Amino acid sequence: MEIYENFNLREYNTFHIDAACKYFVRCEKEEDLLEFVGSYELKPEEVLILGGGSNFLFTEDFDGVVFYPMMQGYEIVEENEHDVLVRVGSGVVWDDFVAWAVEHGYGGIENLSLIPGHVGATPVQNIGAYGVEAGECIAMVEAVDIVKAEKVKFDASECRFGYRDSIFKHEWKNRHVVTYVTFRLTRQPVFRLQYGSVRDEVTRAGEVTLKAVREAIIRIREAKLPDVNVLPNAGSFFKNPVVERKAADALLADNPGMPIYPVDDEHVKLAAGWLIEMSGWKGKGIGNAAVHDKQALVLVNKGGASGIEIAHLANEIKKSVFLKFGVWLEPEVYVI
Repeated sequence: MEIYENFNLREYNTFHIDAACKYFVRCEKEEDLLEFVGSYELKPEEVLILGGGSNFLFTEDFDGVVFYPMMQGYEIVEENEHDVLVRVGSGVVWDDFVAWAVEHGYGGIENLSLIPGHVGATPVQNIGAYGVEAGECIAMVEAVDIVKAEKVKFDASECRFGYRDSIFKHEWKNRHVVTYVTFRLTRQPVFRLQYGSVRDEVTRAGEVTLKAVREAIIRIREAKLPDVNVLPNAGSFFKNPVVERKAADALLADNPGMPIYPVDDEHVKLAAGWLIEMSGWKGKGIGNAAVHDKQALVLVNKGGASGIEIAHLANEIKKSVFLKFGVWLEPEVYVI
């Protein structure tokens, strides 16, 4: 375990915002983490758990403790002819795990290729892309409770997974440092190709395989999403809004061709990127903060932008979309 005081988080958030925290705790072992939290009376509001930093926007310094869990490794804890349970350290880079799963012939997360961040963030954010959510494959989450200073385990039902949502963003916010996540993957993958241009991209490659799907997703993402090391960003800044089907039908009447995705009998999902583009923001910005010119769902730091600048841009976009479509966008990014 390493502990730093007044630590700059610029290299630990993908917007590359200069912000500091009071204490930065980098830990590789659960035992060290338990000893640390057992020595201090920490409250969730005094704590931030940071992984790849791809879902945070700092608008000011954080006057508290930032935990940076670095647990590593893959462990197959159970397997049969159909499924395999894999226990993964929270500090493992998410896309490294996806690559490992595809290489070993384990399906379920190939559509989540190239999503930035660490494994520990997947149950918190319930990351998703191209018709798949991580929560569908999560069997168990292990964590350290910072209030009780004890190890805890949660099965998937206790995590209350929703669209880009989980209990870790609500009642348990910043209370648990995720240490390991166990995924249930399949040896008999069912490919989901219906979202966007995935099917066309995979078909061009020939045979439909885990590797072909992963490579197709990577090509699609690289074509429209900027590299955080070249143009700092946090990926999709807003959630795709879920609205009642009646409201969507009214919007469709005024906007033929508007993309929608069924959720259930009464609700559909709208494409936030399309709403932002139609509101005139694609490629535009405020100061050093801008909307990406290839994907309107992505806000970027053109160089030297402050967190407040990016947050201001996000708020102006929200107002524009609401005035034009009557739909209120919610950020996917956690604004500090």
